[in-house]
Amino acid sequence: MSDRLAGKRLVVIGAGTGIGAATAERLCAEGARVAVLDINMPAAEAVASRLADEGHDAFAVAVDIADEASVDAAISQAAARLGGLDGAHVNAADLRTIFADSDALALDLAVFDRTLAVNLRGHLLCTRAVLPHLLAAGGGAIVYTSSDAGDIGEPERPSYAASKSGLNALMRHVASRWGKQGVTANCVAPGFVMTPEMTAGGQVPSDWIALCLEQTRSTRLGKAEDIAGVAAMLLSEDGRWINGQVVHVNGGALLN
Repeated sequence: MSDRLAGKRLVVIGAGTGIGAATAERLCAEGARVAVLDINMPAAEAVASRLADEGHDAFAVAVDIADEASVDAAISQAAARLGGLDGAHVNAADLRTIFADSDALALDLAVFDRTLAVNLRGHLLCTRAVLPHLLAAGGGAIVYTSSDAGDIGEPERPSYAASKSGLNALMRHVASRWGKQGVTANCVAPGFVMTPEMTAGGQVPSDWIALCLEQTRSTRLGKAEDIAGVAAMLLSEDGRWINGQVVHVNGGALLN
């Protein structure tokens, strides 16, 4: 593993499990100092403790990205302990609502409102909290976890898709508004990723897994590490001339 992130002060928001946990691990492996933020504090502490035991500089901070005061406090705490910020991976989402995200006629508006409160408004709150620290450092990078759902046009999950399309627009705004001040903003858009939790839990039907594999131009489904690798690149100097982009990482399921 390279040391291209040596000394970088980074936060990963939504790092207790899945893609976020894999990203925190990858960033540490490349030399970064990492604040592990999650609403699930025991999960965040487990990730941070494991990384610290491996000799990395990592620590956990509790955050609820649907709550502005919580976001501001968490980012302030992380920045204070790190001595500033050089970048952030905003990866949080409330996936408890996704199974009730039916179609535009049947959809419970409470599901729509909650999905946007976390997946879009919450990402704006994180952006507002992180940006001043990046600007104070002379620039930095924000990476958002979007989704192929923002572009693919599905017959279900309109709330989720709308939140991810909106997130792509937010990312482009940040890149356009602050790019000249050294800030890059990009989205990594995963296809179907089997996280360790999904694999261990066995909650994904085998016929759905087979369908997703059939629709890819790859020999396998995605892993959390696939997304973490791209996020690490976008947070590194290798990604400094990439700005305002949605980077699809999906095994060729969506050609864009």
